[in-house]
Amino acid sequence: MRRRVVVSGRVQGVGFRQAALAAAARRHVAGWVRNHRDGRVEAVFEGPPGDVVALVEWCRRGPPLAKVTGLEVFEESPELLIGFRIASTA
Repeated sequence: MRRRVVVSGRVQGVGFRQAALAAAARRHVAGWVRNHRDGRVEAVFEGPPGDVVALVEWCRRGPPLAKVTGLEVFEESPELLIGFRIASTA
């Protein structure tokens, strides 16, 4: 399963990308996370459905210092990604 999310709110400068990386590693989910210049964070999660859904739900709150005010979720076809990484800013 693959989901792409775009998270709005106070989500930059609060460790969101690093926390997403750690959460994905714990669940052995592949994908990436990156900042957007407009202040949002985007992530892709690929893996077993239960783990991907759990990470999407995690994005609704983010790490402790984040204040998530919006979450867009997009269903996409898996690309068979390997590993999870922090990607360049979009």
